[in-house]
Amino acid sequence: MRKAWLGVVAVGGVGIGFVALLVVGTYSAAAGLVGGGRAVGLAKGAVPAAYQPLVQDWGTYCSAINPALLAAQLYQESGWNPSAQSPADARGIGQFIPGTWQSHGIDGDGDGDRDIWDPADAIPSAASYDCELAGYVKDVPGDPTDNMLAAYNAGAYAVIKYGGVPPYRETQNYVKIIRTLEKSFARPVGRVAPSQQAAAAIHFAQEKLGTKYLWGGNGTPEQGGRFDCSGLTQAAYRTVGIELPRVANDQYNAGEHPSRDELLPGDLVFFSDDLTNSRAIRHVGLYVGGGYMINAPYTGAVIRFDKIDTPDYFGATRVTEDGAKSLPTDLPASRPNA
Repeated sequence: MRKAWLGVVAVGGVGIGFVALLVVGTYSAAAGLVGGGRAVGLAKGAVPAAYQPLVQDWGTYCSAINPALLAAQLYQESGWNPSAQSPADARGIGQFIPGTWQSHGIDGDGDGDRDIWDPADAIPSAASYDCELAGYVKDVPGDPTDNMLAAYNAGAYAVIKYGGVPPYRETQNYVKIIRTLEKSFARPVGRVAPSQQAAAAIHFAQEKLGTKYLWGGNGTPEQGGRFDCSGLTQAAYRTVGIELPRVANDQYNAGEHPSRDELLPGDLVFFSDDLTNSRAIRHVGLYVGGGYMINAPYTGAVIRFDKIDTPDYFGATRVTEDGAKSLPTDLPASRPNA
């Protein structure tokens, strides 16, 4: 929910011309800024602060992994939930099966035990296990990281047998998901490529200006076409064929993260009371340029323009179709009595 102290731009005095001017002007200013380069390090707040040092340190355990890749795996497995337990009895933040843990779990914090539920053991164990798998397939042609991820999903024998990522749909999809999520957790090097669907998403949100806010609103006829913050951004991107998660803090991982001075219209902009943890995000809006967003702020307000430069500004995401598809939809629940 957006806080009421935001600076408000009245809907009645700002119309289509204002949005068009911001969008055109912002894209013109950003022309020619697209660059490339392998991302290194972690995006601000993408990994919860309690786990960031572990992910940063153990993410360099071998050359086949990096901190962003390790973060992507942990998020995909457990959503950073240290008490997660799956129906298959995979446990903890690393989602180790007890038998696998018995063989590959390590005492990451050096306290004399190997605790499957303790992130200080489970995160190092996840990195160590990745590197063991990378060692098994080190002589296989192709990208070493892709081969390692394929071995994680299908077993090292299958990777060796097929001379690379095996032709299994599940395995190929797993490799793609983790490599895509890796970009979301990485601090970009160079400019983030512009979105091709942003204008249509903005057009949808613009048409909702003046609509009353509704907590939990998805814009259905039964709800009078009303939205909350993440319901609005989800519906806006659904019009261009991109299905975002329903909750704002999950939407944060639907793409790479441009810096404040690299924002383009269509970027999602996020707000939080804890600027060190993306899981604490509580509000999202759709950036339109010029320092403004369209957003559904809070109960009693209407969908409107607001400035984004406030003390609770967390960061931004440039949504991509692959990024949205890579997000987990069936994370395990906390174990009983956790």
